[in-house]
Amino acid sequence: MDQFTINLLFVGASFALYIGIAIWARAGSTSEFYAAGRGVHPVTNGMATAADWMSAASFISMAGLIAFTGYDNSTYLMGWTGGYVLLALLLAPYLRKFGKFTVSEFIGDRFYSPTARMVAVICLIVASTTYVIGQMTGVGVAFGRFLEVSNTAGLLIGACVVFAYAVFGGMKGVTYTQVAQYCVLIMAYTIPAVFISLQLTGNPIPALGLFGDHAASGEPLLAKLDQIVQELGFNEYTAHHGDTFNMVLFTLSLMIGTAGLPHVIMRFFTVPKVSDARWSAGWTLIFIALLYLTAPAVGAMARLNITEQFWPNGTEGQAVSVEQIETDETYAWMQTWQKTGLLGWEDKNGDGRIQYYNDANPEMQERAAANGWDGNELTNFNRDILVLANPEIANLPGWVIGLVAAGGLAAALSTAAGLLLAISSAVSHDLLKGQLTPNMSERAELMSARIAMAVAIAVATYLGLNPPGFAAQTVALAFGLAAASIFPALMMGIFSKRVNNTGAVAGMLVGLLVTLVYIFLHKGWFFIPDTNSFTDADPLLGTVKSTSFGAIGALLNFGTAILVSKLTAEPPKHIQELVESVRVPRGAGAAVEGH
Repeated sequence: MDQFTINLLFVGASFALYIGIAIWARAGSTSEFYAAGRGVHPVTNGMATAADWMSAASFISMAGLIAFTGYDNSTYLMGWTGGYVLLALLLAPYLRKFGKFTVSEFIGDRFYSPTARMVAVICLIVASTTYVIGQMTGVGVAFGRFLEVSNTAGLLIGACVVFAYAVFGGMKGVTYTQVAQYCVLIMAYTIPAVFISLQLTGNPIPALGLFGDHAASGEPLLAKLDQIVQELGFNEYTAHHGDTFNMVLFTLSLMIGTAGLPHVIMRFFTVPKVSDARWSAGWTLIFIALLYLTAPAVGAMARLNITEQFWPNGTEGQAVSVEQIETDETYAWMQTWQKTGLLGWEDKNGDGRIQYYNDANPEMQERAAANGWDGNELTNFNRDILVLANPEIANLPGWVIGLVAAGGLAAALSTAAGLLLAISSAVSHDLLKGQLTPNMSERAELMSARIAMAVAIAVATYLGLNPPGFAAQTVALAFGLAAASIFPALMMGIFSKRVNNTGAVAGMLVGLLVTLVYIFLHKGWFFIPDTNSFTDADPLLGTVKSTSFGAIGALLNFGTAILVSKLTAEPPKHIQELVESVRVPRGAGAAVEGH
């Protein structure tokens, strides 16, 4: 059986499972559509939240960014993991106790203002739409490879599949679909990592193999990797080379952005009690750790395998020949990924070999001139393909490659569904039902939610054709927007009785607009290519990249809200009492009667 057929079998079986679950658990009421009827067990919710959390950025893109940068991109791991702890301790239990369906509804009630609710809806839609762009980018990469079509065709096919199961299932259907997706994606991530760790180090636990010895040479794996990449003119893999200030800001932006993500917070509204929200958070951390502890090993081992494939005789020997790439089964993965447009090479000097090295390094330029090389001939290696290509690079069995196909799609689609639910609930429940048409029937509200979801899919698919970065980089922008707009409002809403509606609205608007403008200046206005004035290599403010600005936006939000609140009237007495009751650790719904 050929690889294409194996891929179709694995992907087809997994998708039949997801769509079957969505139909079986189809939402019949708004409570089931938004919060799964508040009847999800903490362990089940923890697994679903982990799937919602570990998106295309975590599964497909993160290890690729770590592989080609090394230590400096460990910020993704630190920021996202630390942020989830922040969310679990400071926000989730209190928001569940408040007893509402959505983040915007909490902000509207806590700050006793329809305007605050509307601004929160806008912030949520902007952050979530940016996040969905990153997911659709991952969907396009995965579908493009495993259906052996172009990246664009893969993106369009993936958008149709997202529409099929997210629109009909609502939160109830998505919850149980995400449990299945977690099982698929964690097996798809760890099984290849175990195989590769055994190949390279003899240790079946990738996280331990990373710090073990290379099986062939006997030297430490990371030391060997450092040596090889430095010999090719790249930075030392295990050392810090970037700007420390930007690194701290970026980590902080990911952390507080995580704690402000509406689609993750919504998952804690699905459990019966406040204590269940805390238990859900604990289980989620366990389920997330299984992948996050493996990711650094996946990145490092893949980088070593790729480098050794391009220099099979060592860095002082001859590079791989074009003939070998075209005829040797070991290199078949390159031919397959070339079809997607995400991998490319060119024999620039006509010597019949493909030299992969850092042609920007002055020392390598001297070596290249002496050897007659004409620049780096690996012209394109999209970071988002690394995890999906990893089993092929390591020459693993066909069933492992098929499993990774299913896992990559599960990761991208599970988070896309959660984000689309957040967007649809903001439009139908907060905007239409809450503000514009309060007498809307439940049936009409469900229909408007599904229409909003369909529109969001269309917008994200269009923008996903020309994303502002790799999947994880695009997602980092969304985290920055959530950090600058939603997180401060939630924190002040729970822990400050003095912040009033005027301050909250002013803070959210300042945080969102300043951060959005900074991102557009670096990534292009509305992410349209070639409309940017700066780049992250040469940013507007010192060394602060667009992906790191969310932390500054959050500080501006906090400062504006506190200052404006001090200059205006205190919140009403019943609102201050509400804040007190939300923080008292008693039964769900005690503060405000839930739906």
